[in-house]
Amino acid sequence: MEKLYIIKIGGNIINDEEKLRQFLLNISTIKARKIIVHGGGKLVDQLAAKLGVEQQMIDGRRVTNAETLELATMVYAGLISKKIVAVLQSHLANAIGLCGADNNCIKAKKRVNAQYDFGYVGDIVEDGINTKFISYLLEDSIIPVFSSITHNNKGQLYNTNADTLASTLAIAMAEKYEVQLNYCFEKKGVLQNLNDENSVIPSITISEYQDLFKNEIVSKGMIPKLDNAFAAIRKGVKSVIISHADDIINIIGENKKMGTSLTAF
Repeated sequence: MEKLYIIKIGGNIINDEEKLRQFLLNISTIKARKIIVHGGGKLVDQLAAKLGVEQQMIDGRRVTNAETLELATMVYAGLISKKIVAVLQSHLANAIGLCGADNNCIKAKKRVNAQYDFGYVGDIVEDGINTKFISYLLEDSIIPVFSSITHNNKGQLYNTNADTLASTLAIAMAEKYEVQLNYCFEKKGVLQNLNDENSVIPSITISEYQDLFKNEIVSKGMIPKLDNAFAAIRKGVKSVIISHADDIINIIGENKKMGTSLTAF
């Protein structure tokens, strides 16, 4: 199987233009098939504050009302997506910015929760990834750049968690490629001590993660990312690495042991 790297970029890297540009320069030099997935929630918060659109979070997850969906679509599928594509093109890396509605790439349904109504938040449906079209782009040496906006194939857009989207995309593409899923942000990996940048846990198995969770060693913000990562491993994704964005070129290009590697055993 041919190797495919699915690279989710998020955290404070998205908000820092210089850091994002350096990250994309590194990505452009990697001569392998790759897909980029991005978030950008802090930029939505900033725009919402400017426009006076109140934001509501439940257990760290955004409630997306109609106004917030419009802002998220503008920021994710518009501003951030096109900035990423433009920088990649400047480094002669052909890329295309996509949301789930484009060519029916990613279908979702409204999240159903017995306790809360999250509004226009979508969960990706089974067989909801258009792997045929995405593979066509990859085989033509085009980098798909996915924002976290999906749709229900009936005209409704949804805001979907970017970490979950990356994981689901990795699982779907693993039927054709040997997939390595990379979560890149401003930390060096999963930290033993959130206040110590050098306390990186080099590797975590599924059973070790359960112990870390029980003992509250991993931060609450890291838990959804780890849940998505291990879901991908259970369903055929070859490997998952959580690392600092600056380390991506070394992890992929030179296969150095950096960040936190997640494995089944």
